[in-house]
Amino acid sequence: MSTYDLLVVGSANADLVVGVDRRPGAGETVLGSDLVVHPGGKGANQAVAAARLGARTALLARVGDDGHGRLLRDSMESAGVDTSGVLVGGAPTGVALITVDPSGDNSIVVSPGANGRLTPEDVRAAGELFAGAEVVSVMLEIPLESVAEVARSVADGARLVLNPSPPAPLPDEVLAVCDPLIVNEHEAKVILGTELKASPEEWAGQLLALGPRSVVVTLGSEGALVADAQGTQRVAPVKVKAVDTTGAGDAFTAALGWRLGAGESLADAAAYAARVGAAAVTKEGAQASYPTAEEVAALCCASPGDNPRTPGRKNEGATTGGDEEQGPLL
Repeated sequence: MSTYDLLVVGSANADLVVGVDRRPGAGETVLGSDLVVHPGGKGANQAVAAARLGARTALLARVGDDGHGRLLRDSMESAGVDTSGVLVGGAPTGVALITVDPSGDNSIVVSPGANGRLTPEDVRAAGELFAGAEVVSVMLEIPLESVAEVARSVADGARLVLNPSPPAPLPDEVLAVCDPLIVNEHEAKVILGTELKASPEEWAGQLLALGPRSVVVTLGSEGALVADAQGTQRVAPVKVKAVDTTGAGDAFTAALGWRLGAGESLADAAAYAARVGAAAVTKEGAQASYPTAEEVAALCCASPGDNPRTPGRKNEGATTGGDEEQGPLL
C-alpha cells in the first residue's frame, strides 16, 4: 500500500494580497486595501487543498528560515500535510504580490526566493517520498531542471500531473510522462509555440501529439476539456459567485490528481476538481478558501440563492446557478 495519495513537488510562497478597484496602468499608482498575508505558492496550495479533501499528502519544497517560512509550515501541518520534505534555508521564502479586483480576478507577480533553490539533488534525495506516492504533481515555479528530475523520479505505476505555470517550453522527457498535462489557453499557446485559432478539441489534439499521455484544458466559464488516446470529452462548469480566484486553479489540480490516484476516470476526476475549484473561489485567500470533501458534496446539492459552502443559508448573492460562472481556469 502506498504511503501518499499525492506528493506535490513545487513552490511555497507568502501571498501578499491587496484589493484594488482596478489594476494600475503603466506609470500609474492606485490606492488599495490593507495588506493581508496568506500562506500560498502553487505547491503548498496544492498540498493543503488535497489534504483538506482527505488525501494523504506530502510536499517537497524549500522555504527560507524566516517568518514567512514558519507561516507556511504551520499552515500545511495544520491541514495535515506531511512536511518532512519541506527543506529550510538557501534564500528567503518566496513571495507572491497579488492584486484582487472587485470581480475576484487577480494579477500576480512572484519573487521565487527559496523556490529557485530546490535543486535536482534535493529531488533525488527525496526518493522515499517518490517511492510511496500514487500520484506526483509538479509545476514550473521551481527550476526546470528540477522538474525534469521529478519526471525521472516518479515510481513505476505512479502518475505525474503537471500544470506548466508559469508557462515555458517543456523538454520531451517531461512531456512524455505527463498524465495529464493541465493547461489553460495561455499555457497552451506557450507550450505549442503558436496562436490558438482552432477549437479547444484541436488544441488538445496538438498537445497530445507532443507526447503527454493525457491532457486537460481548462476553459474558465466554459468548464474544461479532457483528452487522451480514447478521445475528448467536455466537463461542465460549476456556477458560483466568485469572491477571490487566488489559488483556485491549484485546488483544481490537486483534486484532479487525488481522484485519478483513487482510480477515477479522467473525466470524472476533472468534474470533481471543477467543483473543488468553484468552492474555493467563494472565499477570500488561497489556502484559507479550500473546501473539505463535505463542503464539495454540499456544493452539488445547494439550491439557487444558497451559499454553496453552507447550503440552506442565504449569503451575499453567492449561488449555484447564479449570474456568474466560475470554472477551473484561474
